[in-house]
Amino acid sequence: MKETNKHMKKRIVVAFIVLLSIAFLLTGCQGVQWLGEAISTFWVPAEKGENGSLDREAGTEKVSFEEGTEADTALSTESEEVVVTAATEEEPSFQEYEISLMATGDNLMHMGIVKAGIMEDGTYDYAFMFEGISEFLGAADLKITNQETILGGNHLGFSGFPYFNSPTELADSIAKAGYNVVLQASNHSADKGIDGLLNCVSYWKNYPEVLMVGIHEEAAESHEIPLITIDDVTFAVLNYTYSPNMEVIPQNIRGHLDMLCSWDRTTGQLDFTTLDEQVLLDIQAAEELADVVIVCPHWGNEYVTTPSAYQQKFAMQMTEAGADLIVGTHPHVVQPVEWIESENGNRALCYYSLGNYVSTQKDGICMLEAMAWVTFRVTEDGVVISEEKTGAIPMVCHYKSGPVRLEQVYPLEDYTEELAGRHGIRDYGGVNLTLDDLQTWSEEILGEWILTSDEVLEAEQQFGSER
Repeated sequence: MKETNKHMKKRIVVAFIVLLSIAFLLTGCQGVQWLGEAISTFWVPAEKGENGSLDREAGTEKVSFEEGTEADTALSTESEEVVVTAATEEEPSFQEYEISLMATGDNLMHMGIVKAGIMEDGTYDYAFMFEGISEFLGAADLKITNQETILGGNHLGFSGFPYFNSPTELADSIAKAGYNVVLQASNHSADKGIDGLLNCVSYWKNYPEVLMVGIHEEAAESHEIPLITIDDVTFAVLNYTYSPNMEVIPQNIRGHLDMLCSWDRTTGQLDFTTLDEQVLLDIQAAEELADVVIVCPHWGNEYVTTPSAYQQKFAMQMTEAGADLIVGTHPHVVQPVEWIESENGNRALCYYSLGNYVSTQKDGICMLEAMAWVTFRVTEDGVVISEEKTGAIPMVCHYKSGPVRLEQVYPLEDYTEELAGRHGIRDYGGVNLTLDDLQTWSEEILGEWILTSDEVLEAEQQFGSER
């Protein structure tokens, strides 16, 4: 992370006055006129002139001593002690502060979730999806969600797996919940073709306060680096997907969807083993524009709780290029958190996968998810990640069956054996989910990175009172 801009005033150096005073004491009254002229000539604050050079005349008033004045008399009396003082205004020291980031995983909008948002009057509202994490949304500064499924336009009809289309009202609820960054590059971004992708881009324009990344209205090889500034710190947020669920990118999708893997610019053929060069170019460009560079790749093997060799390889390349934080999605299960250190000395914190945020999948381990929580400490020298208040908060996606409907997302520490006993996955997926299962998976995957709600929220409340 590069240094933040500091508007620190230059301090005035007064040591030469002391030297002149010593010279006066040694030379007696003969030095009075010389001392006055020296102060008149040289004791003027320097300012920049029109050509950018330092100019001691510009915008200042000279100080001079004339013969016969009280100052002259005082200085010319050898028996009196000469004391030269300079009153300088003390500049306040830089006040360090913190910025917190939270990120949640895939909004995988199966039809049991879509239908759960139908109101009595036939409208859709998905505010209930975020009620279980409202305290975290209220405490965090930078709030990121991965919108796994395309909001392709309600007129196209709603659908679940394998070709999703989710209600645009979900965007309304995401914005109202307080998220300020939305990731839209996923393997489902092109499920409704170019029309659905462009409809999604257009709908997010209703919320200019939300930075939507990963898909674009205009087709181009490279796009403007997405930036968001919070408390004078600028974050770049880059989002890429390994594929649009195809091995060849359709002609009309190219340039509209940010790609993680290398692809042939002539045929559209993807190479899943190689990181696209544009990703590295974007990171390098972002490093010049932002204080913190965040990369959010949609990658990895589904339902595998360990990162693949390609995830590890790509994470290293991103770190070497200048990424500070990597937040991964797609596998539908939680994967580990670790520091990545490249040979050139760069260091990045990597969340390989946060898992789902909401889904009605049938594997028990898919119900465990993670909320990334990262605390950035802003110092006089730059921005650093504070490891004390950085980690992952384990959570549980809870739905019911008969019919299948999403109910709520809970922090794992608030989840109970009773809730696990009536989870819809028991009937719908034939899985005997237990609280012990969830806790064991959490410990095995996240280990020492686990944070509790109190560790996060109490720290934020304390810091908020100091702002």
